[in-house]
Amino acid sequence: MSDYVVDLSDVRREYQTGEVSTVALAGVSLKVARGEFVAIVGPSGSGKSTLMNLIGCLDRPTSGTVKVSGKDISTLDDNELTALRSRAIGFVFQQFQLLPLTSAVENVAAPLLYQGLRPKEATKRAGAMLTRLGLGERLDFDRGRLSGGQQQRVAISRALVTNPDLVLADEPTGALDTSSGAQVMDVFKEMNAEGRTIVLITHDLEVAAAAKRRIYIRDGLIERDDADTKAGAR
Repeated sequence: MSDYVVDLSDVRREYQTGEVSTVALAGVSLKVARGEFVAIVGPSGSGKSTLMNLIGCLDRPTSGTVKVSGKDISTLDDNELTALRSRAIGFVFQQFQLLPLTSAVENVAAPLLYQGLRPKEATKRAGAMLTRLGLGERLDFDRGRLSGGQQQRVAISRALVTNPDLVLADEPTGALDTSSGAQVMDVFKEMNAEGRTIVLITHDLEVAAAAKRRIYIRDGLIERDDADTKAGAR
């Protein structure tokens, strides 16, 4: 097993629209070790969303190598890539992306059912994860009966319940008020303290400050890689 959950080497990603070529990433190399809490920070158009899509196995590089959990994603077919995403990555999105008219516990159980777990066991594990994140009394609530912060904790529970190698969070506090956002970041810090590997995509420097390492990206290149020794970085 690789020591690095994420390993990018000289990655370029170009998009072609007619005769116009746009370079979103211009040669990025990056390693994220197991147990790290990393924030990738940059303004709109910096390339951070493209980088997230590559790390999340939602896209492939134009050139260079992207390895996730030791697998070179360029060598995988679509089915293998889907399987890698399901096994290795837990996603947390800004807009939560919970299933409508579906209870919290059913939302969290969904990826376990997709992996083939029996419904009874999936529900049990989902309930335990939600309880751990402070939602034990809201297992049967659908998203319409949950606050924004509670919905995001459901989404985090769903990301964690499969025990992925990597939690990949895209602007996870962007739709929350300050208090709820702070609570969500506390959850990430607690999970990282237990050994979870977290990569957080954000434009918000205050949110990024919660991470132990911050990678600043601009114009498709890494501008600075800042390990915070005061936060206990390796």
